Amino acid sequence: MNGSNKTKIESILQVLHKLQRPLTGSQIAEVLTSQGEEISERTVRLYLQKCDEAGYTEPVGKQGRTITAKGIQYLESGNIIQRLGYMSSKIDRMTYAMTFDLALRRGTVIINLAILGKEVFRSRLAEVHQVFEQGYAMGTLVGLLRPGDQLGNMVIPPEHVGFCTVCSVTLNGVLLKHGIPTRSLFSGLLEIENHRPSRFVELISYDGTTVDPLQLFIKGRMTDYLGTIRTGYGKIGAGFREIPEESYELALDLADKLTQVGLGAFMHIGLPSQDVLNIPVQQGCCGVIVVGGLNPLAIFEETGVPVQQYALAGLMEFHQLFPYYELKNKL
Repeated sequence: MNGSNKTKIESILQVLHKLQRPLTGSQIAEVLTSQGEEISERTVRLYLQKCDEAGYTEPVGKQGRTITAKGIQYLESGNIIQRLGYMSSKIDRMTYAMTFDLALRRGTVIINLAILGKEVFRSRLAEVHQVFEQGYAMGTLVGLLRPGDQLGNMVIPPEHVGFCTVCSVTLNGVLLKHGIPTRSLFSGLLEIENHRPSRFVELISYDGTTVDPLQLFIKGRMTDYLGTIRTGYGKIGAGFREIPEESYELALDLADKLTQVGLGAFMHIGLPSQDVLNIPVQQGCCGVIVVGGLNPLAIFEETGVPVQQYALAGLMEFHQLFPYYELKNKL
């Protein structure tokens, strides 16, 4: 593919990705023209055909086309340098966008998504349950999507289900709505010894990555959830945050209330200006360790079942979630 063709395809995919809905060739041409790019409707249609053939887009009846997961991957792979710090900015955007009200127990929360076959999911359900039971998952609530359902840009294909877990960034949103700013510094592998957190053994800063760090750890099979749930010794995913020391007492109170509604994920809230495990904390701040929302998905990778996983995939209404132990009856 020459440079000119690649640029036009990227422009078209960027429009579909940004607007997050099916668009016709004329609508895409109109958007690109408004952005100062000279391109005709006919040219857009020709490039959309190339995108279809490459698997970057797919037709949605008379509504036009939508970008596929492969298209998003292609789009993102071409902008590596520009996307450094992408995770930090996405965390901030979704923290602001979520609407969950802790007191009223309603509104949207941030969701991670795994797409996999129903029978494969059912075969690993016992281990997934144990991750939740032993407190190594983000809260106790999950969601389930059927074929044709959509979350963000992702549409569940035939004969698959979408397994939804609450993203730990939801905690940032709750804290923000109570006046507590949160700095998400990094995600890492937390070593568990005798069922207790011991130390971080790997760290990736959100500012220096274009993908979710925990996804990398899971895909690289660096986690050990099977060991953790079976013996109490292993490695799990966890995030590290900092909050102002003045918010310490309020944060403790909110952590208790979040646990009561099924969104408990604070593993530890450190005292002001004191290191947490082996991590130094800024003066005037409290270090916070939160359990990773993607953690239950690691079970599939560790048992040789690769799945499509998407961190911060979209927003879901809180009332659509249900306790993890109801999964068996809903599959």
